[in-house]
Amino acid sequence: MRVLTFTSLFPNSRTPNFGIFVLQRALHFARSNGNELEVVAPLPYSPTLLQGTAFGEMAAVPDAEEINGLVVHHPRYPLLPKVSMPLHGLLMYAGCCGLVRRLHRQKPFDCIDAHYVFPDGLAAVLIGRTLGIPVTLTARGTDIHTFPSFRTIRPQIRWALRHADGVAAVAPSLSRTMQELEPALEKVEVIGNGVDAQRFRPENRTEARIKLGLSQDEKIIVSVAALKPVKGPDLLLNALALLQEKISGCRVLFVGQGPELSRLKALASRLGIGEKVDFVGSVDNDQLRYYYSAADVSCLASRNEGWPNVILESLACGTAVVATRVGAAPDLLQEPGLGVLADPSPESLREALQVALTRSWDPDRLVAYARRHTWDQVAQRTGEFLRRAIAQRAATVYAASKP
Repeated sequence: MRVLTFTSLFPNSRTPNFGIFVLQRALHFARSNGNELEVVAPLPYSPTLLQGTAFGEMAAVPDAEEINGLVVHHPRYPLLPKVSMPLHGLLMYAGCCGLVRRLHRQKPFDCIDAHYVFPDGLAAVLIGRTLGIPVTLTARGTDIHTFPSFRTIRPQIRWALRHADGVAAVAPSLSRTMQELEPALEKVEVIGNGVDAQRFRPENRTEARIKLGLSQDEKIIVSVAALKPVKGPDLLLNALALLQEKISGCRVLFVGQGPELSRLKALASRLGIGEKVDFVGSVDNDQLRYYYSAADVSCLASRNEGWPNVILESLACGTAVVATRVGAAPDLLQEPGLGVLADPSPESLREALQVALTRSWDPDRLVAYARRHTWDQVAQRTGEFLRRAIAQRAATVYAASKP
């Protein structure tokens, strides 16, 4: 099967950690059963003269590059942040269709596998209809949690869902939301993510703390997430302030970057916990296991989620998880002995963290559970999903051709 993965959620030479989960799914699918895969990861056009600025960061990304053995194309399309949002999918289609047409002529694709329903999925469906290629969509979170609330975008998302040949979500909760959004959907597959057990594995806690320059005596909570409101870093800060009254010597490591950094630092200062919080910034994916392994517990304080990869990553490193009851978190932590669920509020998070930090966990059990969720299993389910979508398109075309 020859597949085109179409998504802006993909690593490139400038942001190697971005969209790792899509890269992993693509890599394992490409390596299974003789599949062939090429990637189109569009980027907004940015003038070269703006290199070095936040807006011009992507100008340095080449038009095509090889990432982990995959050929990745980066066609550009026009976009004015915020102003062009209602036209985002159409602009992406206009900037990418010509390239996909050329690639398809050189060696035809059996289908387009698009990730993120808007704008990527809308653009992919338009390209598929233009070129006669079956298209599948996979929803991953914000594309379904947030974008349908915009009056101009909601009908575009519904149209894309109706006209895709197959629709999937990374979490059962997303699947239900999609069917409520577009009742015409007969079925939404649920294909979660896996975990790379070679990359995420336990390290000795004492040695990990020495490597990272951390105290051996403190109770350490690690939060691996972008510093955005949806990820709830403010909730975790407020929970830490409450937790100090119950358990002394707690510290939170925020691993990730984002637009809320300054505001969060100010909040930590106002709460009187500035000295108990470290904003580590972005960490290479290969180094994350040291942060998970050094921690007593990891915390996901999100207000909304799709499939939170950090849960499996933490468990694969032998570290229990405190997570809010959003997205696939309740599904991932439904077995006892893996972590503690909380509501997305400071009080509930404080209570869950207190429980997690005062009980004993079985690291071997956590690791064994995580390793049951492999990328090879995801690749197999992906192949089955794509084959069904291709067959469905063929049956539809055949039925339409009969007199």
